[in-house]
Amino acid sequence: MRTNQFGKRKAASRSMGNVISALTARTQFGQVLEQVAENRRSFIIQKRGSPKAVLLGIQDYIKLAAPEPEILKAIGAGSIRRGTDKLTRRQIDRIIQEARASRRHAAS
Repeated sequence: MRTNQFGKRKAASRSMGNVISALTARTQFGQVLEQVAENRRSFIIQKRGSPKAVLLGIQDYIKLAAPEPEILKAIGAGSIRRGTDKLTRRQIDRIIQEARASRRHAAS
């Protein structure tokens, strides 16, 4: 037996990746959550040797729950090419105001 990242014993070979017991998840939740948030790790939580839940970061969950449509990927890539991905919120608001003002003047 060897120990996992939290000093708990685990079997020598695990094919499921980061597997922790429900007890470890409960007693060391702060450390587990820190690993998930800062290192983009996920954990399979097991109880009595049986997998019961998965703990994963919000970014990974969003990718699983709502994968990005191809059109949004294309728009994002175009924005990066044009450099508009670096605009601040204030700059975007100013561009929108200018576009609305020019529409009002064109309609008058």
